[in-house]
Amino acid sequence: MPKSVWIAVIALCVAPGFQPLWAQVPTKNICPRPQQASTVEEPEDLRSQNGVLEVELTAIDGADGNGAARYCYTDAAGRESPNLRANPGDLVILHLKNALTDPNPGGTGAAQAHSHKQAQTSSDPCTSGIMSPVSTNLHFHGLTIPPVCHQDDVMKTSVQPGDAPFEYRFRIPEDEPPGLYWYHPHIHGFSKQQLLGGASGALIVEGIERAKKVAAGLPERVFIIRDQDLINPNAPPAKSEPVVPKFMIDRDGDAANNGTGFGKPAKDLSINYVPVPYPDYPPAVIEMKPGERQLWRVLNASAITYLNLQVLFGHAPQPLGLVAMDGVPMNHNDEKGESVDTQTHIGLPPGARVEFIVTGPAEGQSALLVTRTVDTGPGGENDPNRMLAKIIASPNAPEPRSRLQSAPEPLPPAREAWLGDVRPVRVRRLYFSEKLAVPDDPTSAVEFYLTVDGQEAKMFDMSSETPNIVAQQGTVEDWIIENRSSELHAFHIHQLHFLLLDYMGRPVNEDFLRDTINVPYLSGRTLAYPSVRLRMDFRDPNTVGMFVYHCHLLEHEDKGMMGSIRVERGGQTLSQPLSAASASRVDQPSR
Repeated sequence: MPKSVWIAVIALCVAPGFQPLWAQVPTKNICPRPQQASTVEEPEDLRSQNGVLEVELTAIDGADGNGAARYCYTDAAGRESPNLRANPGDLVILHLKNALTDPNPGGTGAAQAHSHKQAQTSSDPCTSGIMSPVSTNLHFHGLTIPPVCHQDDVMKTSVQPGDAPFEYRFRIPEDEPPGLYWYHPHIHGFSKQQLLGGASGALIVEGIERAKKVAAGLPERVFIIRDQDLINPNAPPAKSEPVVPKFMIDRDGDAANNGTGFGKPAKDLSINYVPVPYPDYPPAVIEMKPGERQLWRVLNASAITYLNLQVLFGHAPQPLGLVAMDGVPMNHNDEKGESVDTQTHIGLPPGARVEFIVTGPAEGQSALLVTRTVDTGPGGENDPNRMLAKIIASPNAPEPRSRLQSAPEPLPPAREAWLGDVRPVRVRRLYFSEKLAVPDDPTSAVEFYLTVDGQEAKMFDMSSETPNIVAQQGTVEDWIIENRSSELHAFHIHQLHFLLLDYMGRPVNEDFLRDTINVPYLSGRTLAYPSVRLRMDFRDPNTVGMFVYHCHLLEHEDKGMMGSIRVERGGQTLSQPLSAASASRVDQPSR
């Protein structure tokens, strides 16, 4: 497979009269992307200095040669989606400029804009609440920082073209778990469009080797897997694939799940922007030294695509040593930091992250990074088997840009009791559901709901000041989340992590936390609705405020599958540790 080099085409101008990026009018090469089958380059690292990470980011958009929309965040030097790297306790100052252009001035995009009631009278980005195709903001997915303006509010904060650079200013909590997080726009109604175009990047809280010494000294790689509209939507499947049932599309125009693991996918994928398009999936190239051990940090920044990652040598799945999930090191009882959770494949819903140790192939050995098919249900999109990258072992492979400390100081003991050992103050039930907009028309649009049991099922209203749930800081709750639809959904909540307790009614014994989880689809073969049971952690004072939970398939979120929660300030930790005598579960739902 021929290799090509991605040459940067946007450089920082240093000539007299230089204007910052947001003052320039882009004319071409907007959000440039690598060629197919090229070598995977790592995003630029922007690191904190003396306890401060200060960055300029500009949101820009344009179209590729086929007219497909592209979006990206670029730094002051024009580099796309840089890795933001900070340490616990560091101050992050991020200046965000909106340079988006209206793809359809005066057309349906403007007509579909969502806005708060005060939007017409307020030009303050903190209160405007304008949600339109040219609005932008940032969500720092997974971080436990307050849901307030200039930090991590997405309900009202909205930056418009022409606004002055908007300042985000927050501190990484001292006890934030070290690992992989990410940033992306969260404009209700238009998130899918912007993420499909590529607007996302990694945020890394340094120090995972302090929690997992098994990773100390390893070179690390950051791989961001994104989805995008099909480059070759009318191409027949590759001849190497088996014949599949008649091609079907869902109501959003995407390829529907056919249950075979093959056929046309709903979306193409890319890895660090190197496209791997249907139907032949020409793989990108990952270079590493023969037999080298590396820490791979993988982010599923897709808008709607589920991943099931696997590394193959020949046809043999290789062991992957998991050390963190969704930014949180695994195995809270691993005091020496020497354990790994060995798996041969890793499922990642949209928004999820995983960090694992991988050993490279021998020189000349065939090796691939692939994603296996994911059964999204009869109502879901098609996520088939496909290659992502060839892994090429060469003694001359370049050194990864970053390497973990070889002799790290261990993290201090956790200040809070392990979440699984704390008694919940209540149990709530929520459920995913869908409904045809026109009940008698099977071709009509679908409305998506995420409902608290006992409340009316309705699409989320961003302008509402009334939360769906009120909780108290200092407490722990159990949430049972059901799926009453025929497609897979991915539950995500802002500002906190949770512990998975039950999956499909069966207890699990996970020793790590998540912020995104699949909820199985309704197949019609079970007496009860498929569900997960989660222990939600509201003990941190940074969870105080109003924020959202939603399905992380962004076309579902954009179309109403979201709810709001207000966490009110508490004076002390109210949840109590579970004792042997009181370990029985609180099972009475509370609203």
